[in-house]
Amino acid sequence: MTDTLAEMTSATHAVSRSADTLAEALESYGPRVGADVGSPHTSGRVFHTSTDGAIEVGIWECTPGGWAIENRPNTETVMILRGRATITDADGTRHGLAPGTSLTLPLGWSGRWDIEETIRKVYVTIAGR
Repeated sequence: MTDTLAEMTSATHAVSRSADTLAEALESYGPRVGADVGSPHTSGRVFHTSTDGAIEVGIWECTPGGWAIENRPNTETVMILRGRATITDADGTRHGLAPGTSLTLPLGWSGRWDIEETIRKVYVTIAGR
């Protein structure tokens, strides 16, 4: 598929993607800002953004490393396609992520990501209101 973001956000019809799309090369986003472990590098592709910018759907990848997140500005739901990581809530509860795992991080969530093996995920974010 070669739909551009502008075409997809103005579309009034469904946009389908093959499973091959999930394995394609991604755009480099550079080093993960705020990393305190390793030198994680991120990349991704946005599949859809709502006209008001409140909802975004895409694919994201990151090499090993770790960082804290404080007071998440949106809600994010992910499905892990490959790799391994651990998400740790502020209270110390740990969640292992592996292919097939889904996870929702709610608005205001605080904790950390620690990526052990390059991870690729499909994500949906919904801006806080």
